[in-house]
Amino acid sequence: MTQEITHNNLIKMRTALAGVPQATTLKNAVMTNGINAVSQRPDAAVTLDPTYSIDLPTGDVSFQKKSGRCWLFATLNTLRHDFEQKYHVKNFELSQNYLSFWDRIEKANLFYEKILATADKPITDREVAFTLAGPDFDGGQWDNAVALIQKYGAVPKSVMPETYNSDLTTEFNSTLNLKLRKDAIQLRQLVADNASEATISETRTGFLSEIYRLCVYAFGEPVETFDFTYRDDDQNYHEDRGLTPQSFYQKYLNRNFDDYITVVSSPQTSKQYNQLYSLESQNTVVEGHPMRLLNLPPERLKALAIQSLQNGETIWFGNDVLADMDRQKGWLDRNLYDYSGLFGFDLTMPKDQRLDYRQGVVSHAMTLTGVDLVNDQPTKWKVENTWSAKVGTKGYFSMSDAWFDDYVYEVIVKKAYLTKEEQAALTKTPIKLDPWDALQ
Repeated sequence: MTQEITHNNLIKMRTALAGVPQATTLKNAVMTNGINAVSQRPDAAVTLDPTYSIDLPTGDVSFQKKSGRCWLFATLNTLRHDFEQKYHVKNFELSQNYLSFWDRIEKANLFYEKILATADKPITDREVAFTLAGPDFDGGQWDNAVALIQKYGAVPKSVMPETYNSDLTTEFNSTLNLKLRKDAIQLRQLVADNASEATISETRTGFLSEIYRLCVYAFGEPVETFDFTYRDDDQNYHEDRGLTPQSFYQKYLNRNFDDYITVVSSPQTSKQYNQLYSLESQNTVVEGHPMRLLNLPPERLKALAIQSLQNGETIWFGNDVLADMDRQKGWLDRNLYDYSGLFGFDLTMPKDQRLDYRQGVVSHAMTLTGVDLVNDQPTKWKVENTWSAKVGTKGYFSMSDAWFDDYVYEVIVKKAYLTKEEQAALTKTPIKLDPWDALQ
């Protein structure tokens, strides 16, 4: 059934608008100040006061600048907090650029893998189209960071600092994706021409060599050995010579990532609680650490986060940061804006429908560093963001517990905190999710 917008429809729309009380005043306010400014509830300042009963010691925030590397920053933040406590060093930072370099190499290799695996399918196939839509990008997940660290180790930021291209990835992304899509044409043609495996492999290897060159020009060449020197908080000088990225990681960071699991809480009817899922399409390192998601009820997600903080552990978490946020003030609150009251129609959606209809997405990763408990119940959470110290409270955001309920989708916790039933779910074969699943 088709339905065009007729002249009579327009008359009805204008008549309906004329019947809205104070429509002109509201129109002027929104046009001049914007939707968020007009609809913001001023009482949020009271509920989001940045004082917490559990407030883990952390230092200055890191800054991802104009890049999509929040997932990597948040992972390295949890590791650097451990280092700072163990070695008594304030504001230590690990190199995001070092792992960003290898991330782009690995994603390029994975792209070639997917192109060759689907070379017999038409270019209009959904999986092929999905792969070509995003050949290489700077977004990712906690498991992706783990796979990179396990394979390539880590280095201090002083060893491989940021560059123009790591801070601002737009130009690099555009160039790299042009290169990859052009390579995809040739690889698919080789398969269509029944080229030998040796020829395809040699061509692919040559393409990867060119990708390596592109990454070196943009990010610098990763170090193989380096010296590490620092002063602790008592001004004692330390030096460690001839380290490799792997030996540095093993000596100074050495976290057993296999002790952790991504716990999600999705109330979608297509998913079950106490069920393990896999997102194979998001495994960006071939044969690397796989992405596994344990879906638990929302109260368990929250309880596990509190337990981790009580044990002194900062927490990587995935969320939809652009929803109900005041970026400058660093406020995250479900009731921050009254959009429905402003426009006079219902603009609320339950969490399951937001995910099903793509209103809700895992758009950002940050670090939980504190929580305010009243009668053992959380009221607000302290969040370490990576958007510089110029926003929020020196870069830290205050998140209401209601915002946690609506917009926090996943947290990384130790498997040891799970119940026996939940741990048993980890031993079962995971259900494979589609590449375009809402949790990707």
